[in-house]
Amino acid sequence: MDIIRLARDRNGAVLVEVAVMMSIMFVFILGSIEFLFVFYQWNAAAKAVQVGTRIAATSDPVAAGLKPLSTAVAGTLAPPGGPMPIFAVTCDGSTQTCTCSTQVCPGGGGYNAEAMNTIVFGRGSSTCSDATTSYDAGMCDIFSRITPANVVVAYTQTGLGFAGRPGGPVPTITLSLQHLPFQFFFLSNLMGFNNLQIPALSTSITGEDLSSTAPAF
Repeated sequence: MDIIRLARDRNGAVLVEVAVMMSIMFVFILGSIEFLFVFYQWNAAAKAVQVGTRIAATSDPVAAGLKPLSTAVAGTLAPPGGPMPIFAVTCDGSTQTCTCSTQVCPGGGGYNAEAMNTIVFGRGSSTCSDATTSYDAGMCDIFSRITPANVVVAYTQTGLGFAGRPGGPVPTITLSLQHLPFQFFFLSNLMGFNNLQIPALSTSITGEDLSSTAPAF
């Protein structure tokens, strides 16, 4: 009789139902907040890529050999005013190397770490979140988790510019992110979210003066 009476006892049923529903609601609410934060990270990363590409177009090239390339071409490969040679150089911040996919490899593929730091940290800075103006802001001032190891910069000859041009060649500059996972707080241990990477965002722009001493307007 005690077992039958216990099976029919409904005392505390409401408390059990509330506990179940509250758990589901907490997961839903916290998950919604988490995904909003994910979209914020994606948007901030995209904006940081745009800022970094703009800096790369108006500062010293990460591919160190591009800076003296115009002079070298004018002296050995083509007459002053002649066409620039075809080149494609990709600089990877995680390995601190520049590799060429064409026969012409400016400077043997040298890597300029200072130029990469300018893109990531901003002009005249080596840390994040210290920019006083938009001109000085770097990629990590927009999205603090970006480091040089997350950045790839590719320089590709477009046919613009000429041998002997004071500002050097005018390549197409493509900057992209790599190895940058989303950050989760509530869902970090669920379904492998910790391994979810931010998509390989990239932006391209035509180079201007590949020199950090170019005048600011």
